[in-house]
Amino acid sequence: MSESSTETSLLVPVRFEDGRALIVAGFGQRFTLDTNSGIPALWQEFAPFLGKVPGQQGTVSYGVCCHPDGQGGFEYIAGVEVDTLQGLPDEFRSVQLAPQRYAVFEHTGHISSMGQTFKAIWQEWLPSSEFDAADAPEFERYDEAFDPLTGTGGLEIWLPLRN
Repeated sequence: MSESSTETSLLVPVRFEDGRALIVAGFGQRFTLDTNSGIPALWQEFAPFLGKVPGQQGTVSYGVCCHPDGQGGFEYIAGVEVDTLQGLPDEFRSVQLAPQRYAVFEHTGHISSMGQTFKAIWQEWLPSSEFDAADAPEFERYDEAFDPLTGTGGLEIWLPLRN
């Protein structure tokens, strides 16, 4: 029972935001729901670049799900906001996010349980809400309070909404 009460608390967005245009650049790789366990390794590979990316804006990191293939595959980019694509290492991938309306959800547990939060958003909150997801990238936003050593704190999931 405690698990279902935890999921219920995940079903309420902490807020709605009008996101601005931004460019996220970092390491990218294609995944499916069956292979997304490889995402933490992508972050480990990208970690040495944090704070050293040419044109990096601020200290927030992003995990962007984009470029779906219509068959369950998507590209995931572990990166940071940049002001330009010029000067980036050749191995970097990027995605440009357009201004978009988002429902923002806080993930309060350990990062390893984030899949449960995504499942609750997509399978419970969204179908029972008055909203529809937009055909746009969704992303995780890791702020200064996120501690990669403990895997907790400062993590939000931004779900794009259709206008």
